[in-house]
Amino acid sequence: MRPHLRKCWNIPPRANAEFAARMEDVLAVYARPYDPARPVVCMDEKPFQFLSEVRDPLPARPGRDACQDSEYVRCDTCSIFVWTESLRGWRRVHALAQRTKIDWAGQVK
Repeated sequence: MRPHLRKCWNIPPRANAEFAARMEDVLAVYARPYDPARPVVCMDEKPFQFLSEVRDPLPARPGRDACQDSEYVRCDTCSIFVWTESLRGWRRVHALAQRTKIDWAGQVK
């Protein structure tokens, strides 16, 4: 069994000129040349689950793909914050046990 890959992208609620113009403004920021006086810093956050196997996966064999059961045990969660300045080649990753408004504000600060 091969993993199923899916492509994801933002779909506007309705295709319209205002949405396209605003998206072009955002993309223009990313196209700017590197300027240390005006860095382009991006932040993303994502909840993350720590999972454990219920049954051991079956290893790949000649002619057969590895098999992993879809059943799992949820062990814990965390919130991951990622900050990047791509043109400088810099990133910071910070994982927190929870994600409150105060946690988010602390990251932005």
